[in-house]
Amino acid sequence: MSVLLYLVPAALSLGLLGLVAFLWTLRSGQYDDIEGAAVRVLSDDDLRAPPDGGTGQRDRPV
Repeated sequence: MSVLLYLVPAALSLGLLGLVAFLWTLRSGQYDDIEGAAVRVLSDDDLRAPPDGGTGQRDRPV
C-alpha cells in the first residue's frame, strides 16, 4: 500500500504535464491548419528520380 504514496502523485504529475503540453501546443497554433497536412501528403515532390538512374543501387566496382 505504501507504493501508492509514490504512484498516485507520479500519475497526477504526468497527467498534469500532459495537459500543460497539450495546452501549449493549442496556444502555439499547432492545430490551426488541419487540412493542409492532408494535402501536403498527396504532393509529388518526393517522386524525383534518384541520382543513380533509378536502379536504387550505387555504382560499385565489382
